[in-house]
Amino acid sequence: MAQSKLNIQWFPGHMTKAKREMQSKLSLVDMVIELRDARIPNASKNPLIDEIIQQKPRLIVLTKIDKAQSDMTKQWMKALENETTKVIGLNVLKDNCSKIITQAVMELMKEKRDRQIRKGMNPRAVRCMVCGIPNVGKSTLINRIASKKVLETGNRPGVTKNTRWVKVNKEIELLDTPGVLWPKFDDEEIGVLLAVTGAIRDQVLPLEEIAYFALKFMKEHFPRQLIEVYGIELVDNNYKQFLEIGRKKGFLIKGNEVDYNRTIETFLKDIRDNRFGPITWEIYHEMCE
Repeated sequence: MAQSKLNIQWFPGHMTKAKREMQSKLSLVDMVIELRDARIPNASKNPLIDEIIQQKPRLIVLTKIDKAQSDMTKQWMKALENETTKVIGLNVLKDNCSKIITQAVMELMKEKRDRQIRKGMNPRAVRCMVCGIPNVGKSTLINRIASKKVLETGNRPGVTKNTRWVKVNKEIELLDTPGVLWPKFDDEEIGVLLAVTGAIRDQVLPLEEIAYFALKFMKEHFPRQLIEVYGIELVDNNYKQFLEIGRKKGFLIKGNEVDYNRTIETFLKDIRDNRFGPITWEIYHEMCE
C-alpha cells in the first residue's frame, strides 16, 4: 500500500437526513435488524447505528456469506452475539429469507411477546427497523422477505434515499432506511475495507491505493487464487504486478502500453464479483491480538 495517508470520506447530505429520520422513528419499532457485510463484519459496523438504536434488541444479519470464508463467518457470529443481540448469516439471493428472518425475529422477541400473552394481550406484528451501510443488501433482503419487488435495488451504494414501511406477513413489519456511513473514519483501514468491498462509490476513491492494499492482502493470505485467476508469477512491486496482470488480460493501449487504470478497476471488480472465491478481509484472530 502507498505510504501516503488515505483520506476516504463519503457523507452525502441525504445521510445526515437519514440519521435524523432513524432517530425520530426509533420509538415506533420494537427492534432493529442491522445488516453487515460478512467479508468485513467489523468495518461494516456503523458507530452511528449504536448511537441511534441505543438498547433496542438487535438482529445482526451478516450478508454476502457466499463471498466470505465460512469458518471465519462462524467465528464472527459467535463473537458478535450477546444477551440483546442475535447474529445470523444469510445469502440474500439464495436463502429462504422470509422464513429465516421471521424465525430469528420471533426468537429475539419471544420473552416480550410471552409477557404480553400472559397479560391477556394479543401481540401485534413485530416492527423492525432495517439499517446498515450502503450496498449491504437491505432492499434486496426486504424484497426477498416480502416475496415481491417492493423496493428499488442496485449493486451500488446509495440506492435507498428515504425511510419506508413494508408489511411482510402477520408476524413482522419492516422499516427500510437509507444506507448510512459515518462522517469520519477514525481508523484509516476501515475506509479502505469499505472501499475494497464496494460500499463507497469508486468515483470518489483513490483507486490505485485501494487496489495496492487489496493486492498486498491477497499476496499474503490468498496467493494461490491470484496465480490461478490471472496466470501470473507474484512479484514484490505492486506497480509491476499490475502491469503483468494487465498484459496477461490484454489491456493494451497505444504503444503496446498497459492500460493501468483499466487493470486496477478490473482487479477490484473481480474481487467484488467473487472471482477469487470467498475472502474475509477482516481475519478474526488477527483482530483479537
